[in-house]
Amino acid sequence: MNSAKITGLIVGGIVIACLAFVVVLFLVKVLWAWTVPDLFPGAVQQGLVAASISWFSAAKIAICVAVLSGLVGSRLSHENKD
Repeated sequence: MNSAKITGLIVGGIVIACLAFVVVLFLVKVLWAWTVPDLFPGAVQQGLVAASISWFSAAKIAICVAVLSGLVGSRLSHENKD
């Protein structure tokens, strides 16, 4: 492979990763606003749980879920090798 193809693959991978991150942020934000007020109406009314979250909070939740998924995935792959 020449360097132009490798550079194209790297740039394409970065673009796809960025798009996936934005889609996940959108999904976390929308799903939070859709489900949390229905699941915890009393807590939302009392102000214990936010009815909607900011983009920054959605990013923190997405990163946390990604780290936990990575840990579980790596653990499962090690169990399958045994």
